[in-house]
Amino acid sequence: MNTTRKGTTTSNTTETTHTMDTTNTTASAASAASAASAASAAFDVAVIGAGIIGSAVARELSAYELSVALLDARDDVGDGTSKANTAILHTGFDAEPGTLEARLVREGYRLLSDYAARTGIPLERTGALLVAWNTEELDALPDLREKAERNGYDETEIVGLTEVYRQVPHLGDGALGGLTVPGESIICTWTTNLALATDAVGRGVTLLLNRAVLSAEDAGDVTVLRTSGGDVNARWVVNAAGLGADVVDRLFGHDRFTVTPRRGELLVYDKFARPLVDKIILPVPGPWGKGVLITPTVYGNVLLGPTAEDLTDRTDTGTSEAGLEFLLSMGERLMPGLLREEVTATYAGLRAASDHPDYLIEADPGRRYVLIGGIRSTGLTAGIAIAVYVAELARDAGLTLVPRKDLPEPPLMPNLGEAYPRPYQDAARIAADPAYGKVVCFCERVTSGEIRDALRSPIPPVDLEGLRRRTRALNGRCQGFFCGAEVGRLLTARAESTRDGEDESGRDNEDGGAGRRHASLESLR
Repeated sequence: MNTTRKGTTTSNTTETTHTMDTTNTTASAASAASAASAASAAFDVAVIGAGIIGSAVARELSAYELSVALLDARDDVGDGTSKANTAILHTGFDAEPGTLEARLVREGYRLLSDYAARTGIPLERTGALLVAWNTEELDALPDLREKAERNGYDETEIVGLTEVYRQVPHLGDGALGGLTVPGESIICTWTTNLALATDAVGRGVTLLLNRAVLSAEDAGDVTVLRTSGGDVNARWVVNAAGLGADVVDRLFGHDRFTVTPRRGELLVYDKFARPLVDKIILPVPGPWGKGVLITPTVYGNVLLGPTAEDLTDRTDTGTSEAGLEFLLSMGERLMPGLLREEVTATYAGLRAASDHPDYLIEADPGRRYVLIGGIRSTGLTAGIAIAVYVAELARDAGLTLVPRKDLPEPPLMPNLGEAYPRPYQDAARIAADPAYGKVVCFCERVTSGEIRDALRSPIPPVDLEGLRRRTRALNGRCQGFFCGAEVGRLLTARAESTRDGEDESGRDNEDGGAGRRHASLESLR
């Protein structure tokens, strides 16, 4: 085992090779300028939480004639729950029929699939096989198929043990049968979050990072959010704070649910393990969730996990000896050959488990406030559908929505997946720009051109973890041992050029250093 990684993730693939549209720097500069006056201006809507759901909500609301702020306590988007999960795009086949979750997961599956195709979010249609290991689980398969049909998904099929082992020949002994779910897919959660946030900023949303919400004061026409980075005034507030949603909800006078952080630990196996697993291998769901699964990732790795452990500390994303031992014991049963492969990394994510049995999305017209709570692991899939639902809910509660006629095209995101060509494989691209042929991270084949693009993107990384999520640099089997110094140097050089705020001649630049930043990045070529 190489290195323990806390709060990281792995993910999936695309249909075409895209590069993030770096022409959006004007929108980024405009967002920075508006952020400076956030304390004095009153936004029409402030969205708390820049994870997948909050970013999706900000993007959706920016399709209307509204001024929108997107706040997060951290210094980057998608740096909480959204970055650390199994990165599966769910069909919703096993959701509880008739619930809001079932409805929004089903709709979100369609919306995110379409959005991924438009923006280049890595996505692979691998399909899934749900495996029954005992007679009780085998007997449950017909009910699961019937549940899927009630959820509008009629593509499942019950198969016998011969077909199970034909589809997954490396599966451990003892399987009795299975249920196929051909629509289950793997997706890049990092790129999904970044695409939604970048799209929102491109539409004019003001991104306010390092803004932990401390209190919410009703000041008549507006709510004053007292944050760690200053006051933010807004006529409406949307609470998409994830693990902190119940805390924020109480700031608005409610006490309707409690979030319990549920830690899920996972093992990331090296790319040499990928031939063992070409589809998602699911257990029969239990009362604690979907259980331990094995899934390929868009990066070409294999995941084993997650565990499910309720905690009290909402920041504890460390891995544990007991958790890893449990996963190894499960892996020995599920696929013994997997345990003979090398582990590239371990990580843990926290899910926002709730005492409410369904998604809790409600509007308070009196406070001009919308809560998004109780969103479990299906939030990645349902995010865009949740955003549409929230906009409709807020409209019905009094928020005026006038559609804009000048929406820009969504951003084209870089392909981080292995299913389609990446820059280092694209001869024409390298001929046009040699930076895409200069590999910096050899484990993941990340080039200096990709790092340069990430550093000058509309929402650039502020640290190595952010750069990892945007490029895959440092994410390979050496975990940055070989490339860490060079990648860190490039990040530091960019930070210094931004801080200097000078152009090539050393003069102060009115665009906050954009000219100097471009010049310094030429060294990456």
